[in-house]
Amino acid sequence: MNLTIRQLRYVCEVARLGSVQAASKSLNISQSSVLAAIALAEGEMGARIFERRPARGVQITPAGERFVSAARVMLSAATEFSRSIGDLSNRVPQVLRIGCFEPFGALFMPEMLRSYVDQVGDVEIDLLEGDQVQLQAWLTEGLIDVAILYDIGAIHTGSITRVCKVPAHAVLHADDPLATREAVSLADIATRPFVLLDMPQTATYLLTLFDILAKRPEVRFRTRSYETVRSAVASGFGMSILNMRPIGGATSDGPAIVRRPILDDLPPPTLITLDLYGAAKPLFVRLFIEILRNFFRGIGPSGFSVALPGKQRTLLVQ
Repeated sequence: MNLTIRQLRYVCEVARLGSVQAASKSLNISQSSVLAAIALAEGEMGARIFERRPARGVQITPAGERFVSAARVMLSAATEFSRSIGDLSNRVPQVLRIGCFEPFGALFMPEMLRSYVDQVGDVEIDLLEGDQVQLQAWLTEGLIDVAILYDIGAIHTGSITRVCKVPAHAVLHADDPLATREAVSLADIATRPFVLLDMPQTATYLLTLFDILAKRPEVRFRTRSYETVRSAVASGFGMSILNMRPIGGATSDGPAIVRRPILDDLPPPTLITLDLYGAAKPLFVRLFIEILRNFFRGIGPSGFSVALPGKQRTLLVQ
């Protein structure tokens, strides 16, 4: 067939998401590129892969199911080939394909990637930002070489490298009486309206923190955006819980927001990298992980977390 590996990925992403528009956004490419890949695939196959449903996305056909199943085998083989070639090469690729948990894109990724480029030379950065589930799918499909995420929820694929622990902390309005305290408890937070970072796996993690109590807080505001969580708290919608604080050049909170550590003994999630190379990581992946770790060591726990003083020294992973 005359389809490229990249075009096969486009078709598989449409099948996974059920929408050309969603696939375009996920892949960070134009809808016309996705549609062209589908048209070429259907022309090569001589059958429709998707049935178009106006305003409702697409529905994969039986022939499309067979095509996508075969395409995923091909993509898996292509990923394995790329890994094998990478193992034989000590060159840094011209394009660094990284995926990160969506909030990280604004919190620290540009500054960290600047460090990478300064040390390895000028490379093109291809950064995909998504939720915990999307990142693993992108890694499996070969869209990215390394993912940066938390170790929350199920990790179904890849080799994990631990970077640092990032404990949960409370985010509240400066006028809230709790803002005068040095730290707050989950019981305190449960009495306030709650602003929830409502992303796959993230929302479950945040709400299950309250399972040690008799009740959960009442969620009054849901959003997939870290920035909107901060804005909602500043606008008086309630308290929230987040893990990482803005780093370096990231936008500061402003006078309306206060962050406080949580008194309860909660297991902190770990920021990790995920890749498919295992122990045979190529040079550029090893360099990336080393630079990421050094970035957080340089910032220090007080720069990326909000934790009780006695716990900060335990947050960096050796």
